Amino acid sequence: MSTKLRRPFEVIDYPELMRTHVPPPEYFETDYLISPEAIEARQLERLKQRAARAYQVPFFRKRWDAAGFHPDQIRSLADLSRAPSYTVDDIRKSIEQHPPLGDYQGASLENAAVDPLRVFMSGATTGAARPTLYTQWDREAGAILTARALYAQGIRPGDVVLNAWAYSTHNGAFSMDEALHRWLSCVVLTTGTGNVTSSRRQVELARQYKATAILTTGDYLLHLADVAREMGLDPKKDFHLKALPNIGDREKLEATFGVPNYQSYGFHEVQWVAIECPARKGLHVFEDAFIVQVVDPETHEPVAEGQQGSICLTEIYKTGSPQFRYNIQDLSTLLPREKCDCGSWLRRIAPFAGRADNMVKLRGVNIWPEAIGEVALQDPRLENEYFVRAVREGARDEMIAHVTTRAEAAHWDEIQRDAEARLKERFGVRLKVEVSGIDSLDAWTEVKTSPKPKRFRDER
Repeated sequence: MSTKLRRPFEVIDYPELMRTHVPPPEYFETDYLISPEAIEARQLERLKQRAARAYQVPFFRKRWDAAGFHPDQIRSLADLSRAPSYTVDDIRKSIEQHPPLGDYQGASLENAAVDPLRVFMSGATTGAARPTLYTQWDREAGAILTARALYAQGIRPGDVVLNAWAYSTHNGAFSMDEALHRWLSCVVLTTGTGNVTSSRRQVELARQYKATAILTTGDYLLHLADVAREMGLDPKKDFHLKALPNIGDREKLEATFGVPNYQSYGFHEVQWVAIECPARKGLHVFEDAFIVQVVDPETHEPVAEGQQGSICLTEIYKTGSPQFRYNIQDLSTLLPREKCDCGSWLRRIAPFAGRADNMVKLRGVNIWPEAIGEVALQDPRLENEYFVRAVREGARDEMIAHVTTRAEAAHWDEIQRDAEARLKERFGVRLKVEVSGIDSLDAWTEVKTSPKPKRFRDER
């Protein structure tokens, strides 16, 4: 052969990988408990290396040169703020100018024979899908981070797990599969969504193989519980679940299955970032792989610890597509570094609180759609699904919260009035509410098909 070939397992020094990013369960007995000084010394060393490598990528070199920033200026972690941040809009411009991959990748399809790659795309919840090239190191290191998160949720080596995420251009299902099989030696049943394997069959498989977890959205897991009841089963007694790594209504999930549910945070370009421990006092960041800042949504300047703002993330583990001060525009809070009840000194962030770029100024008031949903759904007659639309009616902007209920249609007007009253009291402006039947918002939210449900659309 004239073309040199390196297979994925030939490009990774696995002992080095496991020293650099310790997999579970060893991680929770070692790196999870190291001192703040050790955490930050390692972060600084890796930050310098990551900056030097990112500077070779055209997207970053152009932006950094224009801002007067050079990697050599990083002498402390505080110097990270010298580098300019960027948002998804900058990535979209890069893709438009350099289709189809943009100029931000840091890896090349032309070299895939010797540097094996995978390409995945974002779920397009905030616009056009964003492609990301992952080197083999990125996939393996990312799988270790995911394995840590799944282990923290209660999954253990050798468990049987149903993976009911959609296997598609998004990396969600694949990252779960890689983590479970390669780093926890779990047996994975790749059922996919209900469109691939019927919900009834998913229930049957979970019981036959005594699955300890079903990986999917919280909403679909609750739907499987309803299907189980229709089959004469008790979800709490007749399943073998011991972990709920599902994003959704914690109270409903725990009440339905009798298992703790812990929150987590991650996104397409970097995979799993932070996990909640049993103390439930914030989400611990994997600081061997990430540095998290929180910035003002409008000025993009760092805010004080304890103040809500937009997550601005720098990864320090990848070899391909860099994310260096990526203002992801997810709202959260960076908590002060202190020792947690679980024994870890890792920095913690507050749970996801909404999207900064979804903010709508309605008659002088800044409103986030996620906040609307949280207030509107306080009525126990309402289900957990909602969708918010910003529309132009006549000469002014309006926001409409769409909610669902199992109640009889005769009660919908009352539910609507109550929800509108709560929203008016909370936000000080009138917001409209429209009530409809169960599952009526699926086409908008894509809750049963997308790894990350949509909650907002600006139609103005």
